[in-house]
Order: sequence, then structure tokens, then C-alpha cells
Amino acid sequence: MNLKPTSDSVIVRLGGERVTKSGIIIPDTKDQEFMRGQVVAVGPGKYEDGKLVPMSVKVGDLVLFEKPYDAEKKKIEGNHLIIKDENISAIIE
Repeated sequence: MNLKPTSDSVIVRLGGERVTKSGIIIPDTKDQEFMRGQVVAVGPGKYEDGKLVPMSVKVGDLVLFEKPYDAEKKKIEGNHLIIKDENISAIIE
């Protein structure tokens, strides 16, 4: 995928670490408020008061983010989403 997000956008591959050791994928359920994913690309950040505010995540981070509403979903190339940095709630360590 040759996409570079702009501003404070992040491209996340859905699933993250929700795969068992034997390779079975454990899907997110409809009732979950958060989704998991792995950051595959980040934008440069956004400008506030003329200063660039850096991103809070980097490529490779496993993250929890708010489940986007249908109107906010920007699904690309199968299992990837474009989301805003502010919608990421936690980095999984």
C-alpha cells in the first residue's frame, strides 16, 4: 500500500495482536466499544497556534481506538482504516 496520511490521520491495520499462537484470528465483537489494530502509517501531525503538534503514535504500535461510527469509517484496501490520532485511546505494550 502506497498511502501517506496527511495532518493528524493514522492508517491502522485491523486486528493487531488478536491472533492466537496457532494462527486463529479472534474477531472483535459488535458490542465492543474499542477496536484493536496496528499502526502502518502516520501523518506529520497537526498545527495548533502555528506550531506542529507531533503524533502520539508511531508505525508498528498496537493500539486501542474508538469504534468508528458508520459515517466516520474510511475503510481502505480490505482490513485497513484511516482514523484521527485523537481517536486512539491507548497503546498496547
